[in-house]
Amino acid sequence: MSENLSAHEGQHFVIQKGKASCNQGDLFPQFKVSSHQKHYWNHKEAIADYLAVTEEDVQFNPSGPSFGKCRLKPSSGGYLPCAYAPAGKWMKTYEKVKVMGKSCLSEISELMCSTGGIITVKEHGQTSIMNRQNITLADLQSYHLINPFMDLKESQEELEEPDPIYE
Repeated sequence: MSENLSAHEGQHFVIQKGKASCNQGDLFPQFKVSSHQKHYWNHKEAIADYLAVTEEDVQFNPSGPSFGKCRLKPSSGGYLPCAYAPAGKWMKTYEKVKVMGKSCLSEISELMCSTGGIITVKEHGQTSIMNRQNITLADLQSYHLINPFMDLKESQEELEEPDPIYE
């Protein structure tokens, strides 16, 4: 990796409606933002689902045994419920972007559980939409692999043509 590139390059920021995963659990709870009520990623309106998750947001929804049955707690009938206990703050956060002095999470962030599990980001929660900017800046070869049925070059050319409404 180049010295100038961050491991977060190409990763999405995590929002409250994203989901987490523990390598020892079997359920995937949503993030719960309690560190602020100020910054929302990619949404015009202040809807809680779009709150930016920071290094201090270590609780989940639902609370309690958030990650279901824990493989580190075997019992005669299978496994005991998760006894989630965060071991500090999130690690591998994006240090260059902060909300109220707290680093934001990206898809590569990790949180240790005192029980022994490693919690990671399963889904960042953001959705992409096709707008003028996304079509104009899209890489033709990459997009063809994602959606071979759409002629992206044709769409880009149409966007370059002057709009008769504004002439």
